[in-house]
This record gives sequence, C-alpha cells and structure tokens, in this order.
Amino acid sequence: MFRTADAPKRAANLSLNSKVLDMAKELGMNVSATVDALLAAEVEKRYWARWNEQNKEAITHYNARIEREGLPLAQYRTFARDE
Repeated sequence: MFRTADAPKRAANLSLNSKVLDMAKELGMNVSATVDALLAAEVEKRYWARWNEQNKEAITHYNARIEREGLPLAQYRTFARDE
C-alpha cells in the first residue's frame, strides 16, 4: 500500500517563482508544508495511475469474472439488494 506519512523529512533545493514565493511568505504560508502536501498528492496520484496501468490485465480479468459469476458470498449480503 502507498504510505508516506511516517517518512522522515529531507532537505531539498527547489527553484520557485520569486513573486509567488514572496506572496506566500507575505500570506504567512508554510512553503515547505504546502509543497510537501501538494507533492505527496501528485506522487500518490501518479503512483496509482501507474499501478492501474501495470495491473490493467488482471483488473480486466477480475471484472469479467465478477460479471460472469457474480460477487463471492453475494447471497449473504444484507445491503443493496434488489427486491
């Protein structure tokens, strides 16, 4: 599973737009925390996009099987029944 919350921090050099950086500081923003959160969100998005692409065939086969055979233990579901 994709998890990054407990990873230690590491210094990095970034080149940012000077006007945007000045405005962020003027607004009292924590630039490191903001960049960290945005980068983490983008990394997670790309990670799962890559995972889905790499597992596309297995997902397709699984979905076809469910379509053919139905959900395992579906008879025991107590919600979302069509009655």
